[in-house]
Amino acid sequence: MAMTTKDSSTTAVTASGVLEVCSVRAGDALFGVPIMRVLEILGKQTVQTVPLAPAYIGGLVHYRGEVLTAVSLRQLLGLSLQDGLSDVLVFEGWDGYFGLMVDAVGEVSTVSSEKFEANPSTLEDRHKALFAGTYKLDGSLLVMLDPDHFAPDQLAEVEG
Repeated sequence: MAMTTKDSSTTAVTASGVLEVCSVRAGDALFGVPIMRVLEILGKQTVQTVPLAPAYIGGLVHYRGEVLTAVSLRQLLGLSLQDGLSDVLVFEGWDGYFGLMVDAVGEVSTVSSEKFEANPSTLEDRHKALFAGTYKLDGSLLVMLDPDHFAPDQLAEVEG
């Protein structure tokens, strides 16, 4: 099936105007990432904390013989830390592999480009980079995350 791009690879939609997204939760909020960007879902993981690391770095996780830096979505959103294990999704960034820690991974679903809304102009600049926009679903909103901006090297530039 032919691929077209709408804004970035984060909102890449098929020629039929749909995008497959993996839903994730942080707190009560529902987020989505393009499933084509997710390399693997590791499930509940023990994450090794890193002393003196920026708050958004949740820790380190093992992945196929490598040690990955895992970014905490809760910390990026300013939510309180949660006790217990986090689900970790693996992505490939410009600087290698990294993980994204979330409270829960939901289902993979298809969303229509007709239901897409750009970020509101009132959104803080630092969040505009993290969020690619919102899809209106039946009874809820799905905020799209931009994996390129969640890579630890990219966050270091933004968080400075």
